[in-house]
Amino acid sequence: MNDDARAVAENLDYSAEPLPQRNGTLTAVKTSAPEIPEYLQDTYWWAYLHPKSFYYFEREWVVNLILWGNMKRLTQAVLDEMKPAPKSRVLQVACVYGDFSNKLARHLDASQSRLELVDVADIQLKNARKKLGEEKNVSFHHQDSSDMRFPDETFDETVVFFLLHEQPEDVRRKTVEEAIRVTRPGGKIIFVDYHGPRKSNPMRYVMKPILTWLEPFAMDLWREELPAFMPASVKPEQISSEFYFGGLYQKIVLSL
Repeated sequence: MNDDARAVAENLDYSAEPLPQRNGTLTAVKTSAPEIPEYLQDTYWWAYLHPKSFYYFEREWVVNLILWGNMKRLTQAVLDEMKPAPKSRVLQVACVYGDFSNKLARHLDASQSRLELVDVADIQLKNARKKLGEEKNVSFHHQDSSDMRFPDETFDETVVFFLLHEQPEDVRRKTVEEAIRVTRPGGKIIFVDYHGPRKSNPMRYVMKPILTWLEPFAMDLWREELPAFMPASVKPEQISSEFYFGGLYQKIVLSL
């Protein structure tokens, strides 16, 4: 574990949130905040846990540069997909650098709906609270995406924006399962993430060494389609897919 990451982890603000029930069964209240996962400490401390990471990454133009000019397009793809009923509850799994959450909160405010944001890193939530301070329809929850404490069927819609490629396969599968568990029947889950680009796409040869070096778990989404990480109970007709920038990015919508 990097020394900077350890220092941050040791100074987290541990806030507990009770879980009234899970799978229809009452459970014990958890009294401590989730621990920072080892994969996050070891692989992404520089991007999400170091205090100076916000100086470099919390800029829309930087996020857009990382996504090769596609941030606006991918954000709009989520907003176009999300048409919540009035006073809905929408879950965003993990904080996102840039203006994504602000735009999502404003989009939901038009229907008097709420955005609820969950992240395992308290330092990320503190940054999000500051960034979203003017948005009055946002709540924050210090939870692990692979072991959330919300009751079953809490949210009308859920969005997972560029998170799954950062997780090892076992954690990724649990995150997907949890997103399904906390989303109500009739709702939808919107996933946006990396995807293996077409062989004719020159970005394939640029991105492969970059991801292999900086984001090693991302290559899983090049080798396998994202639905391969969903539970076996999910049926093909529940899934719709759309691809962007020569197949480098994908939007997968799971209807429940």
